[in-house]
Amino acid sequence: MNHLPVAIIGGGPVGLAAAAHLIERGERPILFEAGERVGANVLDWGHVRMFSPWEFNVDAASVRLLESAGWQMPRPEELPTGAELVERYLQPLAELPPMRAVIHTGTRVLNISRRNCDKVKDAGRERMPFQLHALSTDGREDLIEARAVIDASGTWGKPNPLGANGTPAIGETSLRGRLIYGIPDLLGRERERYSGRRVMVVGSGHSAINALLDLLSLRESQPRTEVIWVMRGDNTRKVYGGGENDALPARGQLGARIKAAVDAGALRILAPFAVKEVSPAGAGLRLRGDIQGETQDHFADEIIVCTGSRPDLAMLRELRLELDPAVEATRSLAPLIDPNLHSCGTVRPHGEAELRQPEVDFYIVGMKSYGRAPTFLAATGYEQVRSVAAALCGDWEAARAVQLNLPETGVCVTDYTDDLVCCSPAEAAQPALLAIDAIPVADSDFALSRTQPERCC
Repeated sequence: MNHLPVAIIGGGPVGLAAAAHLIERGERPILFEAGERVGANVLDWGHVRMFSPWEFNVDAASVRLLESAGWQMPRPEELPTGAELVERYLQPLAELPPMRAVIHTGTRVLNISRRNCDKVKDAGRERMPFQLHALSTDGREDLIEARAVIDASGTWGKPNPLGANGTPAIGETSLRGRLIYGIPDLLGRERERYSGRRVMVVGSGHSAINALLDLLSLRESQPRTEVIWVMRGDNTRKVYGGGENDALPARGQLGARIKAAVDAGALRILAPFAVKEVSPAGAGLRLRGDIQGETQDHFADEIIVCTGSRPDLAMLRELRLELDPAVEATRSLAPLIDPNLHSCGTVRPHGEAELRQPEVDFYIVGMKSYGRAPTFLAATGYEQVRSVAAALCGDWEAARAVQLNLPETGVCVTDYTDDLVCCSPAEAAQPALLAIDAIPVADSDFALSRTQPERCC
């Protein structure tokens, strides 16, 4: 089986990084991207400027391949848009001859299994190659065999629903064509749709804040534009983040700018509002939900849903996975990222060992590896695939030597207490400030004490 390639699903930043690390180690992987070009999902939000600079958005092996062909790294401190990330980094990387030879765009993986083995069969399972059932845009179906599989397909195409209980609100499915999920280009090609309209933005993460700030900018030239912010929770301090203590200044500024807008009364807030139903109301939409135990109806011309995304696990049904029942990440990774335990934006170093599944040589990496946890940086995915690639090539020393240096958010806050303390990234590194039980680094789990307020982590 060693003559077979390692299959990679997803041609975004992390999938391409996985290919680069394998190629650098003398492998010839095979990569499938459902879109017509690499970075197709990134281009969906290509108008959005990232809050992480170039230095955190490029992978080391990918940069080495690019620089060997004369590519020049953008200024590390610059903040790229999604489109710039694709045009200046992902596309040049994909066009390098060793990368171009292994990338198959316009090819969607429908299912993954083992040759002649369903999920139940034990005998000889690990000796059987993986089989990927792939569908090309021309309608051709193929079964492709691989010795290992890296799933870097992300979560972009699976948005969380509007409903407060994790399922679609009443009427949401039939109105999918009227609702917008993600961050529309409010100041560009979607400008006319939202100008002078009453717009609701549902969500409390960075995507929601980006949409809200764009709408407020739009209102400067279109004063009749009304902006309503709908949140399931009411802990605005958590939403605002660490401000000037954030090691990514642009991320901190997002929170500071939306806080200033709220303080100035520039937008209306509905919180905590649990959405139950959405329905047509003339030319607009009606949102029904509960706020402090009372059912209320609110009306808007447009609704933008920025409630995050979740992994699509359908194609993995015949594989043996062990996922945390809440977060839907591996059991070893889940405690590090579970938003019920902490939301500090800081993750302990992790790699192949934490991503390992009962299905030998199958790994979920990148945003999808975080399951339903909302905070992820590309640098995390790059270190994941470096470690996984090393393991698949038999270099266990390199696989175990995991290093992850992520910028701190400068703030910790929990969902079970209102205690919040901001601090600098340097202070965040001090173990004495943690409310985490001390355990050996080699352990796969940790316990978080809920008897004292969290500070920074």
